[in-house]
Amino acid sequence: MSGGEQQRTAIIRALINNPKVILADEPSGNLDTDNTEALYRIFRDINKEFGTTFIIVTHDRRIAEQTDRIVEIRDGRIVMDLKR
Repeated sequence: MSGGEQQRTAIIRALINNPKVILADEPSGNLDTDNTEALYRIFRDINKEFGTTFIIVTHDRRIAEQTDRIVEIRDGRIVMDLKR
């Protein structure tokens, strides 16, 4: 399996039991741009429909800006906490 296929499989496995919280460390790290956008649309839909909280670690500012809250940590300290 490719890295992207492994990534998608891990995400599906994490969502299958309808958890209240998902911790995702660079969930789109092995995905191309189109699949990254699709993944985050799915996360948003799941959040709205089931109330699932997603805590996502990402270096992709474009993705972070689509969230309800951004907490930026630099050198172990919170330097920004932006709620929308």
